[in-house]
Amino acid sequence: MVEPKTKILVVEDELPIRSFLRTTLAAHGFAVVEAGTAREAAGLAASHHPDVLLIDLGLPDRDGVELIRELRAWCRAPILIVSARGREEEKVKGLDAGADDYLTKPFGVPELLARVRASLRREQIAATRGDGRHLECGDLSMDTAEHRARLAGADVKLTPIEWKLLAVLMRHAGRLVTHDFLLREVWGPTVTEDANYLRVYIHHLRRKIERDPAHPVRLITELGVGYRLLAE
Repeated sequence: MVEPKTKILVVEDELPIRSFLRTTLAAHGFAVVEAGTAREAAGLAASHHPDVLLIDLGLPDRDGVELIRELRAWCRAPILIVSARGREEEKVKGLDAGADDYLTKPFGVPELLARVRASLRREQIAATRGDGRHLECGDLSMDTAEHRARLAGADVKLTPIEWKLLAVLMRHAGRLVTHDFLLREVWGPTVTEDANYLRVYIHHLRRKIERDPAHPVRLITELGVGYRLLAE
């Protein structure tokens, strides 16, 4: 059971869906605040300081992606998109705007609750990382000051690009990180490489951190969108 103080802002204009989310989340110990428009959501986010935000993209007064971009300017709470827009480009837009994860309607209650719990864990871990020198994801760790990566206690030898790529994934462990974000973070804002170029380095990285690179369980591909680093 989750502590009642954990507050979730549900931003959804369809009343039946909003009611379902409210009832489901409340039944599992969450405190729920509701908004039916982007304007209302921005106000409630500022006044109630939610721990997690669930945002639908199809809002009546404003596109959800614009709302996410606005909130990200000052709100650090995890944002989960909950939308019927399942196209890859829609997911990429939302994630690049600042969302942490994406749930496509229809979805099951167990998946919804698991995504919420995961987002809260990531936020708690990020809050205790201090200066960011030490990064951990399961038995995989990086010490950025000593420039040392370890897997299950053994050193992992990485090329400079592999190091940068893994560091970005480690800082966003558990989150879906888009191709464009990885390319910008690793190769810079003027990058000309494409997703195929990135895929080559992901392949090399998997050979060093996966037990079976052909069947990865740690560095997962989200088809057409990006990658997610998980604790094995």
